[in-house]
Amino acid sequence: MNNKIKVLIFTGLLVAIALLAFIGISKVKVDDFHKAAIMFVVDSSASNINMLPDETRVLRQLCSMLDPEDHIKILRVSESSYIIYEGSPQSSSAIRKALEKFTQYDEKEYGTAYGLSLKKAFNYAVNLYHDGYTPAVIVFGDLENEGKVENQINWDTFPSEVAQVKAKTDGKLSMMFLFATPQKLDYVKEKLTPVLGEEKLIIGNETTDQKELRKFLNAIGR
Repeated sequence: MNNKIKVLIFTGLLVAIALLAFIGISKVKVDDFHKAAIMFVVDSSASNINMLPDETRVLRQLCSMLDPEDHIKILRVSESSYIIYEGSPQSSSAIRKALEKFTQYDEKEYGTAYGLSLKKAFNYAVNLYHDGYTPAVIVFGDLENEGKVENQINWDTFPSEVAQVKAKTDGKLSMMFLFATPQKLDYVKEKLTPVLGEEKLIIGNETTDQKELRKFLNAIGR
């Protein structure tokens, strides 16, 4: 076998190897990462104060599982509702300090403004969706309606409000409710499953939070 034939065979082998490598690479699925925006609603009212340490622990655990490119907002809810932290979920020290300082029980406040807080969370979800984020809202609390009626959840109209947010986010909205009683969570499931479906609505009490966190990550595409 002369040198010219050897060169041709060697060149052919190299071309074949390169072609096989190209085909293999082309079949590799590119990671379709979408950054997420999570709105946390944290109940700091008197009726929920005993559950708060466990709730903040789970909140911080979930933040550690998120990506630095994700964005979170934490809304404190009691008689009123306002943001106590916004930014990266990986800023663990800042999140811890905000939770410790701004979720302390205030005896001057009475009521749980869940309705008001969720309206704010939904507005943020829609705005951040338009900024390229996959939106989600997580509620930590007992879901007790106390205080001013206008600030509470109206469960007769709430499903339609969620449906509107879902439509504005092209079906990307996910919601999770944690730490309420099984009876309350069952009521949430009854009201919102027809709107969000099983995959986008996650509920869990204090005994199931780890399993629900995994379900939530799946819901936002992780």
